[in-house]
Amino acid sequence: MLPVFLPLNGTAPILTCLLLAAALTIPQHLATAGEAPVGLGSAATFGVLAATTVTSTGATMVDGDLGVSPGTTVTGSPTMTGTLHLGDPIAAQAQLDLTVAYNDAAGRSVAPITVAGNLGGQTLAPGLYTSASSLEISSGDLTLDASGDPNAVWIFQMGSTLVTTVGRQVVLSGGAQAANVFWQVGSSATIGGSSVFKGTIMANQSITMNTSATLDGRALARNAAVALDGNTITVPNTATPPMTLVSAAVVTGPYSDALGHLLYPGTKTITVPLSGSSQFYRIRSNTTLTITSITISGGNVVITYN
Repeated sequence: MLPVFLPLNGTAPILTCLLLAAALTIPQHLATAGEAPVGLGSAATFGVLAATTVTSTGATMVDGDLGVSPGTTVTGSPTMTGTLHLGDPIAAQAQLDLTVAYNDAAGRSVAPITVAGNLGGQTLAPGLYTSASSLEISSGDLTLDASGDPNAVWIFQMGSTLVTTVGRQVVLSGGAQAANVFWQVGSSATIGGSSVFKGTIMANQSITMNTSATLDGRALARNAAVALDGNTITVPNTATPPMTLVSAAVVTGPYSDALGHLLYPGTKTITVPLSGSSQFYRIRSNTTLTITSITISGGNVVITYN
């Protein structure tokens, strides 16, 4: 069932959308015209997240949080703008949310585009790209072209490895945003030295970033280590969002922070995991917001606003 959204300006309602009746007519398998972003939950604040350990050599900079769980160690001295979480409940929750996000990305199946081998030298429109084996960017740079749509989403599914060779780039054009690019890697990812990579890497095993590679996105490893070497990693949309999503079991409240939900200010979307029970939501905002669409994709309710 879809929730009720009561966007607020401070404590004064600015727009009320009652959606429960509409929810009864929307099938659970309905998909958006394009892919919805993958909801990362609490993992969204992490530039680096590993299961066993993080190793760092050289002058590595992480613009965001760095965490390890269930492991507890970081070797080397990476600099970070966020918080270090080693085996604590926050890192553990981020790993749980990463698993949900990984499974979401891996489970997308509407209108997939089959690819294989080398993506280098190609220009790809938004969409769901899938490979049963490995993908690489080696013979040239990969361009992701949004054609003027800042909400455009790319999801890459691969059964095995992701590899870029030295100096290769993922180039964003036409308004494409790194926050909307997701790489679901069936085994491990290796980003070549001096490569410029874009998007969130969700690897089932390990992630290695070779010397001086940069990442506008996240390096999130579910079951193994993240190895860093003089890298710069910048989490997209790290600024405080212009709104807060809160939820309650009944419309009169009490309302509390809606855990597991993710705001994408850059794309003006909110992803809300589907629930087996009725839930009510409010968007608290210091500016007037209008909800323009509500759809279902990949196990999430996707709300677009302006």
